[in-house]
Amino acid sequence: MNKIVEKVILVGVETEDNYTRFEGSMKELKNLTKTAQGEVVFSLTQKRPRIDRQTVIGKGKVEELIQLVDAYEADIVIFNHELTPRQNQLIVEAVGVKVIDRVQLILDIFAMRARSKEGKLQVELAQLNYLLPRLIGQGKQLSRLGGGIGTRGPGETKLESDRRHIRNKITAIRRELKEVTAHRERSRQKRRSSDVFQIGLIGYTNAGKSTILNLLTTAGTYSEDQLFATLDPLTKKWQLPQGMVVTITDTVGFIQDLPTQLIEAFQSTLEESRSMDLLLHVVDASAEERMQHEQTVVELLNDLDLEQIPVLTVYNKSDQIDEDEFTPTLFPNVLVCAKSTLGKDELTKAVREKMMELLVPYELDIPSDQGQLLSELTRHTLLLSEIFDEDQNVYHVKGFAKNGSRWTNSSQ
Repeated sequence: MNKIVEKVILVGVETEDNYTRFEGSMKELKNLTKTAQGEVVFSLTQKRPRIDRQTVIGKGKVEELIQLVDAYEADIVIFNHELTPRQNQLIVEAVGVKVIDRVQLILDIFAMRARSKEGKLQVELAQLNYLLPRLIGQGKQLSRLGGGIGTRGPGETKLESDRRHIRNKITAIRRELKEVTAHRERSRQKRRSSDVFQIGLIGYTNAGKSTILNLLTTAGTYSEDQLFATLDPLTKKWQLPQGMVVTITDTVGFIQDLPTQLIEAFQSTLEESRSMDLLLHVVDASAEERMQHEQTVVELLNDLDLEQIPVLTVYNKSDQIDEDEFTPTLFPNVLVCAKSTLGKDELTKAVREKMMELLVPYELDIPSDQGQLLSELTRHTLLLSEIFDEDQNVYHVKGFAKNGSRWTNSSQ
């Protein structure tokens, strides 16, 4: 059975505040709509110093929007701005079809993409938090109908029970999330105490993080050319050519104007990134809005207090650009095509060099009868050389290990 594709009209206002990123933001809204399986039939844009307090676009444009909805038989209107409950209501009354904003659209995609129990709970929490004030807004509307006949009875009671139901649900989800978060924290502590070097993948949505995870670990994660293809953090083991095993965690993609409801809801997911030893910031080198994407991620890292974690920028999709004309803006960096084996070698080399800067060098002598210890060193540290000394019957080993690990503590 074919899915019914909704016809969508996009609406955006270019103001004094957003003119530098307006065009990119509208293009992104179109991609988001496509990801949510909608078909954009028209984009209505307008320039004004600031948005209209009542309808965002003003009376004249509302009239134009009504005609467009009619002409294109649109099912839904999506605004590129967060709408207040009042604005939403006024626009719905005027156009007569469903009206949502950018935040609701992103929440909708997140709901489609959530796979794990935690992901689903987080999205539901964000949606309910978004819905609550909008219900209250409608309640105010009902109570403003003049009082007396027609405003008492089930209408208001229904709203009250809806609100109570939503509040109860929010409390229940928060409680459940607390348990899931505690479990995740225990797994994280376990990884932290096991001397394992942890790498996190971060970046703008659709930059190729999942493709890179698949390239390095053969994780087989969902990696499509879509926004927010990955929602649930996924941690996989990656064995470096020298034998060292590290973990790589894929995280949710960042986006311009990421709704605060989502940042709050996904705190525990983003918490994953806090315990990382190195972040790989994946950037789509071919994106027209590349600089804007980089800035968005860097600002979000600061907002989430992650700026102290070392970062290696991975410029991806080198096959889609002219490498000679490419000028990187973030350092240190590496330029790769994650869909090629050569890309894997280049990336591995760059990560290894960065790790050597972050790890502590050690030198040890291991007796020849302690082969188990040698294989542990190979797995848990970046082993550079092992030379067997026949006279002393020991292996001279050199390498790099995590600071505070038993290898660096026992280093000679």
